[in-house]
Amino acid sequence: MDVFATYESDVRSYSRSFPVVFATAHGAILEDETGKEYVDFLSGAGTLNYGHNNPTLKRALLDYLESDGIVHGLDMATQAKRHFLECLQEIVLKPRGLRYKVQFTGPTGANAVEAALKIARNVTGRTNVIAFTNGFHGVTLGAVAATANAHFRDATGIPPAGTTFLPYDGYLGPDVDTTEYLDRVLSDGSSGVDTPAAVIVETVQGEGGVNVARADWLRRLQRVARKHGALLIVDDIQAGCGRTGPFFSFETAGLTPDIVTLSKSLSGFGLPCSVVLMKPELDIWKPGEHNGTFRGHNLAFVTATTAIESYWRSDELTRDVDRKADIVRSRLEAMTELDADQRLSTRGRGLMQGLDCGTGALAGKVAERCFEHGLVIETSGADSQVVKCLSPLTIGDDELERGLEMLQLGLLGALDANAAERRRNAVRVAG
Repeated sequence: MDVFATYESDVRSYSRSFPVVFATAHGAILEDETGKEYVDFLSGAGTLNYGHNNPTLKRALLDYLESDGIVHGLDMATQAKRHFLECLQEIVLKPRGLRYKVQFTGPTGANAVEAALKIARNVTGRTNVIAFTNGFHGVTLGAVAATANAHFRDATGIPPAGTTFLPYDGYLGPDVDTTEYLDRVLSDGSSGVDTPAAVIVETVQGEGGVNVARADWLRRLQRVARKHGALLIVDDIQAGCGRTGPFFSFETAGLTPDIVTLSKSLSGFGLPCSVVLMKPELDIWKPGEHNGTFRGHNLAFVTATTAIESYWRSDELTRDVDRKADIVRSRLEAMTELDADQRLSTRGRGLMQGLDCGTGALAGKVAERCFEHGLVIETSGADSQVVKCLSPLTIGDDELERGLEMLQLGLLGALDANAAERRRNAVRVAG
């Protein structure tokens, strides 16, 4: 009996793409219960930047458990929380000139987005939020209202409200500055776009297809938001924690967002952890106005603190991500030459890169063939047309090259299958 198909809800998704039962994992390698190994280019959808069962983080976690440290404490003060707050301020925020209060929300990134939107609306007294085409911010009711994909919006049961969508950078072509359009509609009382409480943006749209916003576009977006009294929210849930190189994905653009949401790789170990960083003057919450039973996950505090102390006291990890990014980009660009129909293109930043296959059908075949070769990789984009490379940041060079070779084999297999199918169709038509 297939226990998962029998007892688990049909809402499951990743298990359909990777139809094996995984048993163990270490670094960038997953192993199923038959002993077959897979290189992981999914990394828990960006949750495992430091790899599976990172030994340094695991040791800190085991030591904490062995000491009978607080595991669950609602939002009570604990030693683990104090250490995390001090570490975040001293190693991450202060060296970057950032002054933020920290709000611990529920365990998911979507909950951080929900809290961020509430803060913006309460502070400004406005209700509208500007979000962008292909943006993804979660599937809870408030977060999905700022998520563009109809697949997620249609599942809510009621029409999502409170958000106006405008074109992301590059959506109308490389020569169109969509921040000018935003400024225009917000300056025109007859545009039909209400003055927003906030503008929420991903510097790199992960689920939306690895779309990268240019640094100057992001700077102009910040200026437009401030011109109109709207708060700038950067959703750094997938692109943050070093995924694009620096700790925050917005650092290279020189932004100072009013609010930042972090989750996924914040704990460093795959443990649920989600926070909102807000400028101190925005912290107008009354006690308990936004709460949750699991907003004080002390085990996640322990591993998050260890990750920050181990990887972010210097720029060594950032430099290594940049080096590996060059390897990935070079290999992906070479792969685009393999398609005689010239449908392929590349995109991304850091170790968040993608191979745009033009159609979801081709990208799906590539991902399927990759899995057959031993590579776990997913697709993203409006039509699931982008094969997304999301390896651990700490992946070894040999494993990275091995995964890229599997990706190339998967691509060649998918292209050959497409060509064979076209030949069969041509024969049937001729017959």
